[in-house]
Amino acid sequence: VTTPIYYVNDRPHVGHAYTSVACDVLARYQRLAGREVLFCTGTDEHGQKVEEAARRRGISPQELVDEVSGQFRELAEGLEVEPDRFVRTTDQGHQRAVRHLWRRLEDSGAIYLGSYEGWYSIRDECYYAESELVDGRAPTGSEVEWTAKEPSYFFRLSDYEGRLLRYYEDHPDLIAPESRRNEVLAFVRGGLRDLSVSRTSFRWGVPVPGDDGHIVYVWIDALANYLSALGYPGTEGGAPSGDDAILDRFWPTALHVVGKDILRFHAVYWPALLMAADLPLPRRIFAHGWWTINGEKMSKSEGNVVDPLRLVDKYGVDPTRFYLMADVVFGSDGDFSRERMVLKVNANLANEVGNLCQRTLTMVVKNFDGAVPVTIGQYTQDDRAMLESASLLRGKCDEAISTQKIHRYVEHLVAVVWETNQYIDRMEPWVLRKTDPERMATVLFVIMEILRAVAILYQPLIPGSASKILDQLGVPASDRSFAHLKSGSIQPGTSLAKPVIIFPRFDLP
Repeated sequence: VTTPIYYVNDRPHVGHAYTSVACDVLARYQRLAGREVLFCTGTDEHGQKVEEAARRRGISPQELVDEVSGQFRELAEGLEVEPDRFVRTTDQGHQRAVRHLWRRLEDSGAIYLGSYEGWYSIRDECYYAESELVDGRAPTGSEVEWTAKEPSYFFRLSDYEGRLLRYYEDHPDLIAPESRRNEVLAFVRGGLRDLSVSRTSFRWGVPVPGDDGHIVYVWIDALANYLSALGYPGTEGGAPSGDDAILDRFWPTALHVVGKDILRFHAVYWPALLMAADLPLPRRIFAHGWWTINGEKMSKSEGNVVDPLRLVDKYGVDPTRFYLMADVVFGSDGDFSRERMVLKVNANLANEVGNLCQRTLTMVVKNFDGAVPVTIGQYTQDDRAMLESASLLRGKCDEAISTQKIHRYVEHLVAVVWETNQYIDRMEPWVLRKTDPERMATVLFVIMEILRAVAILYQPLIPGSASKILDQLGVPASDRSFAHLKSGSIQPGTSLAKPVIIFPRFDLP
């Protein structure tokens, strides 16, 4: 599972947090499902933008990238995002991978020396044809400048137009969601031009092997991180390095999660480069949307850029993670609103799952000597229906996660909690306390079982809070993987501590 490596010309913002949390949720989910996972992220530290930003600040490019890369590490730590690998393109191992990939492209005849002139966006690190410009700007809205004729190496991208289209047809799930796949198909069908893959106008980057006057195009450098993170090119002629053959184990099932603004690089240029180097393609490339704030584009000049670590400071890690994943259809654009964040966190976490846990466990501790009830009666049709809803959760969540519909995964959990709140209100265990204590015990036990399933499945999204719920339910740490959804259960007689509030309510800003 990979995030794009983040460009270090500026501080992290909520868009970076969104991608990182999404990949962390996917990785944690698959680990709890019993799968072996390698989750990679990192920083993209070369290119003209970095060189110019360092010059403006009067420091060296290396000083700049060390500082900003550290901020991205802090972002991951602050959001409890736990990657297995953090790649920096200034690392020697990564640069070795870039040089090896370049040589493979040269050996295959996919690279040739020519000259280039045309429109270039420094912000996007991308070349644009005249026909792609909109009112004199790049399609992304960034400024472009005319690059005077200079020598450049080219990648024969035009040779891969038909091959890419055939691969897209044979692998319809390669690019998602469907709307993004259609964009890529339209772009490739419109014709591909050979791609300039070196620059001579700046020096901060990986020199082209055998021609130090040229710097490898920053996107070839950046995309190669997905291979260098796995130890590419290995020790012998491109073979996987190490006894575990990491490249062979993880690359065939690689999932790239990227923003829609860099989809072309990942879904057109990257597959073509891999084909030219005779390397397999990743399994899936998923492009999510952009975030605006209160309907407006985030901009430093407008002062409306959302700092995710400030959200964590104010609301906590898990409420921040929850809101980012729950409020927007993953794959579509989203609009950030502090008011909506507070309303959603209060509703789904504090009022629904938090209050349900507090009410249930307070009654258990108070009425059953501080332990899980020992005598459980026969289940009614209502009880069985609720337990069935909980048992179906895993399959629904699996389907959502396997297609990167993270919002749907959250919706399934929220829906079962809502049903369970309706159930407790119908059953009225506080009334049963006087009329039928055994029935009260059964109702509370059913709710605890549902809370156990919900909390186990919530671990990828809100790990700290889910762990606290499971602690309060008396579920041992060894019984919290997805395998225990069927094989485990709340143990009658388990001692329970007095419950404490897990999700505080927040005031509207």
